[in-house]
Amino acid sequence: MAFESFNEFIAMGGHAPYVWAAWGVTGALLVAIVLHARAERRQLLRNLQRRVRREERLGANQSEMAGVSHHMGGNRHDT
Repeated sequence: MAFESFNEFIAMGGHAPYVWAAWGVTGALLVAIVLHARAERRQLLRNLQRRVRREERLGANQSEMAGVSHHMGGNRHDT
């Protein structure tokens, strides 16, 4: 082992503030990346669900409109 005791390990030969700050920042950034990725995934799924609902609604409206125009005299050859 490189250190004689646990206290020497924590002290890191006098460089503890730099070493542990680097570890802390790295850990915080990794956690932030994971949280950000999860938030983006949730937002993407919500947007996709909203898009599917909108397209289904627009598709239903267009089929209703096509049916109405066809029944209301869409064929002008009767005259």
